[in-house]
Amino acid sequence: MRRRAFLATVGSAATVGAGVGAAQDADDPRAGSGTADDPYVIGMYTDGTDFYFDPVGLYVEPGDTVRWVNESGSHSATAYTEDNQGASTRRIPEAADSWDSTVFEESGASYDYTFEEPGTYDYYCIPHKGLGMVGRIVCEEPGGPATESDPPDDVGSGIWPPAEAITENLSLSYPYVPESGGGGLPLLAIAGVGLFGLGAAYLFSEYDIGSGRYGEEAPDDTETGLE
Repeated sequence: MRRRAFLATVGSAATVGAGVGAAQDADDPRAGSGTADDPYVIGMYTDGTDFYFDPVGLYVEPGDTVRWVNESGSHSATAYTEDNQGASTRRIPEAADSWDSTVFEESGASYDYTFEEPGTYDYYCIPHKGLGMVGRIVCEEPGGPATESDPPDDVGSGIWPPAEAITENLSLSYPYVPESGGGGLPLLAIAGVGLFGLGAAYLFSEYDIGSGRYGEEAPDDTETGLE
C-alpha cells in the first residue's frame, strides 16, 4: 500500500465523520498537496551568509509535483546529474529525467517538476552548492545512485538528510541536524567538556599527590610562624 493511502486509511479510521483528505492533511507537514494545481512547495532562501532550501528533505509519490519558489537571493534548483553545471556524477534514479531551473534573479520566480520514478533525488543550487545549498527528495522509497555512494563534489557544509528520515517524517526543515546515539550534537558537546574537565581534575590530583606535598615529611602549609 502506498504511504499516502496508508495515511489516509489511518486518518479516516481515527476520525469519525471527517473526510480522508482532512485527516491526512492534519498530520502532513508539507506545504501543498502534490497536484499540478497545488504542488508541494520548497522555498529557496538567502539569509545573511546562509543559502538554503526549506524544507531540505521532502517525501513524494510518483505523479506528485514539486514547486521551487525563489523567496530571496539568486538561486537554482538543479538535479544532481553529470549533464548539469557543477555536478560530476548522477545522484537521481537512472530512469528519471534531469532538470535545471536555471538561476532565478527575481523573488517569486518558480520552477515545477513532476516525479515519476521511485528513488532518491539529490539536487543543489548552482551558485551556492559549494556553500552547502543542497536538498533531497525521496519518491515512494529510497534507492538509486544517491544511496550507493557519498557525493564526489564539494558541497561545503551541506547535509542531505537520510532518505529513511525523509520517508518517515514527510518533510524535514532547514537546518537539518543529524541525530546522535549520544543525545545529539549539543549534548555531546556538553558531555565532552564535562569529561575533559573530570579528566583534567584527575590528572592534576594525581600530580599533586605524587609531588609529595601530602607525605608525612611534607611541611605543614598551615604553619605561619606566628603565635
